[in-house]
This record gives sequence, C-alpha cells and structure tokens, in this order.
Amino acid sequence: MNEQLARDVVLVRAIESSDTQYAVLSEDDRMYASRSARELAQWQAADSKSDVTFEHFLQQRSEQILKRLAERTPVIKPVLKGTGAGSWIAIGLPLLALVLGATLDRIADPHRVDLLSAPLLGIVGWNLIVYVCILVWALIPHRNTGWAGAGMLRRFSVGRAQLPRKVPAALTAGLARFIGEWTELSTKLSRARLARTVHLAAAAFALGAIVSLYARGLTSQYGAGWESTFLGAQQVHQVLSIVFAPALFIFPLQGFTLADVEALRYTGAAVAGGGARWVHLYAATLLLLVVLPRCLLAFAYQLRAASLRRNFPLDLEQPYFRKLSGQVGTAVPGVLRVLPYSYTLDEARDRGLAAIAIALLGEQARVMLRPSLAYGEDPVDLGADASGVTVTAVLFSLAATPEKENHGAVLDQLRRAAPRGIAVLVDESSMTERSSQSAVDGRLAERTALWRQFCHFHGCSATMVNLLEPAKYPFDADAGLTVSEAP
Repeated sequence: MNEQLARDVVLVRAIESSDTQYAVLSEDDRMYASRSARELAQWQAADSKSDVTFEHFLQQRSEQILKRLAERTPVIKPVLKGTGAGSWIAIGLPLLALVLGATLDRIADPHRVDLLSAPLLGIVGWNLIVYVCILVWALIPHRNTGWAGAGMLRRFSVGRAQLPRKVPAALTAGLARFIGEWTELSTKLSRARLARTVHLAAAAFALGAIVSLYARGLTSQYGAGWESTFLGAQQVHQVLSIVFAPALFIFPLQGFTLADVEALRYTGAAVAGGGARWVHLYAATLLLLVVLPRCLLAFAYQLRAASLRRNFPLDLEQPYFRKLSGQVGTAVPGVLRVLPYSYTLDEARDRGLAAIAIALLGEQARVMLRPSLAYGEDPVDLGADASGVTVTAVLFSLAATPEKENHGAVLDQLRRAAPRGIAVLVDESSMTERSSQSAVDGRLAERTALWRQFCHFHGCSATMVNLLEPAKYPFDADAGLTVSEAP
C-alpha cells in the first residue's frame, strides 16, 4: 500500500469512526461504497486474471466516500487533498540555504581571503560536530527516534491543520482524529523526509559559500592574510594543516609551509595576490567535508523515504479493516486472546467476552481464554499460542486495588512479551453485581479513575467493560481496543 492510498484509508476510517450517529455518512452511504468497491475490485481481478485484493477494495471504497464528502461539503476539499508542508519545505529550505551561503562571506573583507575565516571554518566545524552527534545518536539506545518534535512532524505531514468551520461536529471530530492518527502513522516517513531536506540544505549552504568565493574572484583581486591576538604563525600553520589535509590528499592542490603562513600575517593590508591558492583549498575542503557527506546522507534518507512511500506501514489486522475484509471475501476470523489476572470467569462472563470479541473483530471472531494467573504469579510464555491471535488483552477486576508490585509487574512483563502489544480490560461487573446502583456509583467512579491512572503510569490505556452487560459500554468498533506497544 502506497502513501496516498494509506492516507485516504486512514482519513475515511477516522471520519467513519467519529461519525457514530451516521450524521455525515449514513449506513446506506457506507453500504453503497462497499458494494461499489467490491464490484470494481472484482472487475479488476477478472481483467487481470488474478484474485481480488483487499488493498484495491480499500482504494475504491475510500475514493467513493471521499468523493461523496467533497460533493456534500466542498469546504473540506483542501483537507481531503492536503499534502502537508513537506513539499514546499523540501524545495524552499535548500534554496534559502544556498542564498544564505552565498552571502555568508560578505561579512568579511570582500577583497581578502582570510586564512582564519570564521564563517568558512565555522561551516566545517559545525558539520563535523553534526557527524559526531549522528554517530553517537545511532549507537546510544533511546526511545525517541529523532530530533524533530511532534509539532514539526505534524506540520510536515498534514500542514497547518486548520479545520474548516461550519461543518457537522462529527466531521470536525473525524478530521481532528485523522490529523492525530496520520501524524503518528507517518512519523517515520516524515522524519526521513525532514532529515533529507536538512542535509540537502546543509549541502546547499556550503555550496553557496563555494560559488560566492569563485564568483567574487572573477571580478575582484583577492589578497590573502590572517591575524590573531592569541595564535602565532606556528599554531595557525598547524590548524590549517589539519583543516586542509583531506583536500591536499585528494586533489593536486598547491600546499603551504610555515614560512608561507608567516609571510601572510596581516600587518595593515592583505598581501596582494596569492588568494587563488586559498580559495581552492577552502572550496575543496567544503566540498569534501560538507557537500559530499551531506549529499550522501540526503540520498540515504531519500531511499528510506521512497521505500516507506511505496510500502506504507499500515496495519490491516486492526478490527476496522478486519470487518471490511469480510465484505470482500478476504476475512480471516479474528482471535481475542484474554489473560485474566487473579480473576475466575463464570459462564455468564464468558459469554460477555464472546460478545465483546464479536463487537471488535466481527461475527466470526472467537475468544482464546487463557488460565487465570494467580495473584503474584508471573505470566507464562505468550509465544506458544500466538499464531492467529489478533489482539492480546489482560483482564483485571475493578474490585481489585491495583498494585505496582503485582498488577504493574504483570503489565510491564506482558508488554515486553507480546510482540504486537497488549490491551487492558477492566471488568466492573464484580462491583455492580450485588450492590444497588446508587450505592456503587461513587465507588465505581473513584475506582475507575484509579485504574485509568495506574494503567497510564505503566504505558497502557484501560478499557472499561461489564462482562454481565456487554452493551453497557459500546465499543468504538471501528477503532477497537487501545493497544499499548512494547516498551
């Protein structure tokens, strides 16, 4: 699935999931879009003499729905077709850097090549520091995978994200939901594009300085010289020998001696002539240490971005997509694996779990109920029966008081053990079964808040359920359970 198709599919999912009352897209609209998409997918499969693909079904269905939304609410067309700020930043930032680089050396004497040019040495030094930081960042394990913040990534992927006014509340909620989901899903792609752009801008900045040096040399006679309060000729010679070593090693350029450096010491006027040698040295050094490495890094990130653009990582095993796959005949029955903790389920609660699985994963879904973990017991290996599992959920009783040493330890271990993450179900039925509603309301709200806070502390989101009354908490079936990924 490519990036554009993934974006359209995520946008449609966000709108459908937010429009629970069918105010924006009626049930007939959705059924018509699915029926039309199924027929188009079947026709294409027949033409190509291949099987019906779920991706083509999603493409046709999203096109049908977005076209209908654009016809009904023209004001949202820019949002539906938006591509974010990445396209113009990718072009504008390197061009701006090229112009700034071309004007950088104007700070110094335009008729003199300063051997200790602060702007030119600054470009080289800064880029060397960046290379070291990149290397250290790659070697040190960390959770954050980049330097760009959430706001920058959102602007890069979805633009300024201004929601249109005077549209149905459900549509506004769906668009806002899409902005958050797409920003998160496209993080890797946005980081790759942003890194590519930054590296190209750095290369363009150095290239601008090189162009400016040679362009001014065509109309001006460069003199050469240097001055320093604290450095003598020997120290300057050592510094320049280190800086220009790569250029002298690669290119057949004229070198320099300590006597040459001493003769160029600034005493009131630059030495006439002799500037061409130093222009060539600085240009070659910038080319080798800045332009070429930055271009190679930009090329590497471009390859990564192109790969992600062609094969966008969208998980089609989520409940929303599993339900749609049933409409095109490619559905695989979903499995909800449940691990109760210090909680034994009776027959009625078993039926409640089955109803929840159907609401989440479709009519063919089934429950894989693992034996209850005793209080203080460590989880068993989850890999033994992982085949075919769609969602893994740990089940707690709301009546229990969450403890870091027991419940928290189980959550942490399960998050590490489950490759696709876990969901957390907290059942309130044990608290409400034997008490009147008026007597339990206060305790229920207090305990619910406690469990939500506890799960959030351990990197999870608690989903409240009532296994004796599954319909009490209707699931957002399109979004499914909140699954916490492994730390």
